[in-house]
Amino acid sequence: MKKTLIIVLILSLVIVGVVNVFSQPSKYNYMKSELNKIEEYLIHRDSLNKEVSRVAVAWHLDHSLKVINGICDSLQKSKPTAYKRKFNMARTFSFTFGFIPRGRAQSPKSVLPPDTIKTDDIVSQLAIARDKLSILDALDDKSNFKHPVFNQLNKKQAKKFIEIHTRHHLKIVRDILKE
Repeated sequence: MKKTLIIVLILSLVIVGVVNVFSQPSKYNYMKSELNKIEEYLIHRDSLNKEVSRVAVAWHLDHSLKVINGICDSLQKSKPTAYKRKFNMARTFSFTFGFIPRGRAQSPKSVLPPDTIKTDDIVSQLAIARDKLSILDALDDKSNFKHPVFNQLNKKQAKKFIEIHTRHHLKIVRDILKE
């Protein structure tokens, strides 16, 4: 029984690893489809479904872009020598399964959208995000970002978080738009 459990656990980890490797976008297409989706959803900016989210689509789009741009800025300004690898259970769970539970975390004030969200501001942030994401690969691998729950993330982990977080909010937007 114990042997079978260990084999199942090892096989599960191998499968998750293989899926993660094959689901990695090439560096040339990193976040392209997600950013295109944000752009597509702009026409639904005022859509709201209180059963799914307390805020409208524009909030999720604006927040996602603020997070992307903020993390990119932090990575660029960071000191690679300050990076210290540490285990974090929440990060391991979220990164392994590519999942952020809804309604669990509080966003820092720096990435909260304003009370009035302008379409032009989202479009501007989108262009900035495309530029900033395109230069991430040139940064040192130990460039880092301090996340309020996952703690210090290196460049690779920060990129993974950007993907997971953006997809999390795009899924919320899709659920808002379902009828």
